[in-house]
Parts: sequence; C-alpha cells; structure tokens
Amino acid sequence: MTDLNRSSAQILESIDPSNGEVVGSVAITNEAALKTIVERAAQAQVNWGQRPLHERSSLVQQAYAALEDAEESMAMLISREMGKDTRRAGYEASGTLHGGRYLAAETAKAFASQRLAGNSEIQYRPVGTVAVISPWNYPLAMANNLIVPALVAGNSVILKPSEETPLVADMLVNILNETLPSGVLQIAHGGGDVGEALVKSNINMVAFTGSLQTGRNIMANAAPQLKRLVMELGGNDPMIVLDDADVFAAAQFAVASSFENAGQMCTSTERVYVDEKIAEQFEQAVVSIASQYKVGSWRDSRVNIGPLVNAKQHAKVVSHIEDALDKGATLLFGERKPLLPFIPPTVISNINPTMIIESEETFGPVVAIDRFGSLDDVIKRANDSVYGLGAVVFGERNAKKVAQQLQAGMIGINQGVGAGGDAPWVGAKQSGFGFHGSVEGHRQFAQVTVINH
Repeated sequence: MTDLNRSSAQILESIDPSNGEVVGSVAITNEAALKTIVERAAQAQVNWGQRPLHERSSLVQQAYAALEDAEESMAMLISREMGKDTRRAGYEASGTLHGGRYLAAETAKAFASQRLAGNSEIQYRPVGTVAVISPWNYPLAMANNLIVPALVAGNSVILKPSEETPLVADMLVNILNETLPSGVLQIAHGGGDVGEALVKSNINMVAFTGSLQTGRNIMANAAPQLKRLVMELGGNDPMIVLDDADVFAAAQFAVASSFENAGQMCTSTERVYVDEKIAEQFEQAVVSIASQYKVGSWRDSRVNIGPLVNAKQHAKVVSHIEDALDKGATLLFGERKPLLPFIPPTVISNINPTMIIESEETFGPVVAIDRFGSLDDVIKRANDSVYGLGAVVFGERNAKKVAQQLQAGMIGINQGVGAGGDAPWVGAKQSGFGFHGSVEGHRQFAQVTVINH
C-alpha cells in the first residue's frame, strides 16, 4: 500500500505484464493534493450544474469527439498496461470514443424535467461531486459508463483509476479536459489508500466497479455521511446446459465467455453445469474449441489470450486450478501450474462446491464444468452464491423456466447477458448496489426533486 502522506513526487509505475517493462509513471496523489482536488471539484460543480442540460450534454459530446485522434494511442496503452490483445484493446478504445458521445446524448433525455398532473414537476438535479473508482480489466469502458452520466447530470467527477492502468486513464482525462470546463473532471492516482481517502473526503457520491471486498469497504467508509453509492461488485456467473441444447453452440459460448479478456471479465462464465446425457459430447467440444486459442504477448496479432494483469492475479488463478485438482477435479486441457505471466486455455471437469473455483470468482481463462441429473438440484446449485451478476442457460423446452428461477441481475437464454438497447447493467445479491445504464440507471446520478406550483 502507498502512503498518502508521502510527498507528491511519489511515483506510481505502470508495468507491461507481458515482459515486466515499465511503460511509464504518474505522480501518486498525496493527502494535500487530494484535498485540493476535492475542493476544486466542489467549486467547479456549482457553475457546471447551473449550465443548461443541453449545454452540458453538448460539451461532453464534444469532449469525447476530441478523443478520435488519440484512439490508436489509447488502444496501445490498454495493451501495454494490462496485457489485452490488440484487437480487443482497439474495440475498447473505439467503444469509448463512440459510446461516450452516444451516452452523453442519451443521458440528457433521462435528466429532462417531467411535468405531472396537478401542476407538479419532477426535476433531476446534480448530486454534487462524484468519485468514480474504476477497474483495470476494462480501464476505459468501465470508467466511461460512470463518468458520462455523472457529468451530464451536472456533477463534477474525480476519477480514481486502478493503479494497474493509470496512464490510459490519464490520457482520457487530459484529452476530455481540453473541452470541459476547468475542475469539472479531475483524476487522483494511487492504490487502495488513495481510493479510501477519496471516499472519506467531502464528496457526495461514489460510483465503483470492482471487487466485492472493496465494495464492502467503500460502503463502510461512505456510511457516516450516508454518501450515495452505485457499485458493481463482480460475479461468479453460472451456465446451465440442458439436454436439448445445441451442444456445439453451448460449447462455443462456454469457451468464449470463459476466455474473453483472458477470463478477466466480470460476466465471464465461471461455472458450467451440463446435463449428464450430453456431458461427454459437450466436454469434447469444449476441449476442441479451447485448443484453437493462442496464448502470448499482446504484441502478437494472432494472440487471443494475453497475459494476466499481474503476478498476484496469476497466482490466484493457479491456486484455484490446483485446489480443484487436489480435491478431485479432472484436468481435461491445460496445465496444473502454468508459469508467469500466462495462463493457457484450461478446461476442468468434475468440479464440486468444496472447491474454490466454484465458490469464488476465478477471473482467468478457465472453463470449469460439472454434470447434473436433476434440474431442481442444478438450479439450487447455480443460485448457491453470494454473487448474482449474470447467468446463462442453453436449451429449448425448459430454458425459460430455468431462467425464471435463476438469481441474477442479467440472464441470457442461448446467448450472453449483455443486452442491447437501453437495458441496464445490473447485479443481484452482493454483485450490485444500485446500477447504471438505462433511464433509471442514469437517474441514480441525480437528485430527484419534486416541485409543486
């Protein structure tokens, strides 16, 4: 952990996980600097919040349009800082640019005042200063989804990016600030202690994407001032494959969902339960598909599984694999103890609830499978988790019936959980506290006020 009281010259280095090279560095935000940032945000918010809604939306759209010239540079930094292969990094950079402009226009509709019967009016006013604490796995996309509605609502924003990806976050903020008014969007760098200090500071709301434990800490630190919270806290997503499922399509999805972004995705498929009638066929298909994935540095254009973000995350995934194998699971494909910094495509069968790989979020490129005979039993097992972000079911006649009983904020039937249009991104149980996306999600960044006249 860094120390907030060390000098402002304290440096945070960003490391390329594929080779250990230093990509660059930023100054860690010390206590005095953070206090200044928070005070500046409060001052800037007054004028920003008084601007007309359409003007705020237009300025945010203009700010994101200015990212166009830096799109390739941002994609390269994503790859260099967290190891994401170049194709996926390019998608994220492009999605941030275009998604930011779209979101700035859409959120303005959510914050427009509403006339009600009886001469009443609902207004959506700014909350104040919003701390956005974003993760490393999608360093632009996840920050973007929280920054934009917060700004358009009339709040000022302080971004605290992951210490694993400070450079691309710095680039994003610096370019946006060429258009935005001074002090409306700022950045604070450092580890968990900087995030904790930010949450405890004189802000009004925290919007966070990250781990469950960090979310619990944020809630505890925000409680004394009853600060508003919107948090997405990870998942342990189950997938149920019924006996009448398209086996190959289900296997393709299981592998793609488990391996996406080297498995470092909150809605990755973490547990696969397949009907015993088709289990052998399914497992063979999964191994066949998994064997086609190439592991290596993001510099190799043929690679679709890059390195894990750091040694700590690599050790965690290895420990999950070893724990499962020690407790009786079968290694169908991959390695028992892969070396840093990569985890090759891994397929494990015969998992059970005593294994860490079933009860916790692994966050690595592993397909973990078990067989079931009873539909009631597998639904109960799928729901036996503190998490409830996403869930997927493949099949025909009973698929909708199963989906109705799964405890998750987002459920896919014969497809993933990422809904199109204006659907919210929402978790159930301890995967979510509040949500973002959709009209209702955007409005969580505003204070609802009723005017009667």
